[in-house]
Amino acid sequence: MSGPFRLLHGEAGDLWSYASATAPGAPVGGHVVICHDLPRSTGSANDVAQTYPALADRLTRETGLKVVTGTLRGAGASEGDFSAAGWTDDLGRLIEAEVAADAPRWLVGFGFGGALALHLAAVDDRVAGVACLGAPADLDSFTRDPTQLWERCVRTGVIRTPGFPTDPDAWAAEIAALHPKADAEQLKGRPFLVIHGADDPDISVDDARALSEAATGPSDLRVVFGAGHWLRADPRVIAILVGWLERRR
Repeated sequence: MSGPFRLLHGEAGDLWSYASATAPGAPVGGHVVICHDLPRSTGSANDVAQTYPALADRLTRETGLKVVTGTLRGAGASEGDFSAAGWTDDLGRLIEAEVAADAPRWLVGFGFGGALALHLAAVDDRVAGVACLGAPADLDSFTRDPTQLWERCVRTGVIRTPGFPTDPDAWAAEIAALHPKADAEQLKGRPFLVIHGADDPDISVDDARALSEAATGPSDLRVVFGAGHWLRADPRVIAILVGWLERRR
């Protein structure tokens, strides 16, 4: 990888981060941090390295804000294998490396990444607000059949090490420990945007409503008709997200 990508070294393995370049003299309004989804289609773990940085650049062009993303362990060229605790740690490493300690950060999470964004916001008051796109209100659908989820992770490429995880029950328990709806209740008045595809085949629009209703601050629910789970390239979705970020600045 090259260009704005940066390699972060750590005990858990190397992690690739990406920060968009803002124009000189651009207004400061904090940093936007994008957390990607858990890949779904065969071999798609590598695609994360192309699609999310492209989105980061687009959001910067539209808003003038610095946007940070990265490939969490098992995705792109980042080392390691997917686990909920591992991705949580990676998101923290990414923010620590790319966002000033005293800077507000706006978290944008897609799918499973939305659950991670809410989890971080619940314990870090420096998170100024959260946007969830196609995110679940709970992780029941992920943990109902841990073997099926593991097979998906192997198929997509976010689990590559033979014999991982060594303790499947503990691996599944890390996912079950995430409670997006309960974390939305901990936003403590911070802005919350929920975008969901009306035709999402993976996560029900009822999850979006549950997240929005659980929020303790100003919540904006947008259901996009005709949209499925893949929201990153939908111009209507990006327009909503850009407008929300501009109002936050």
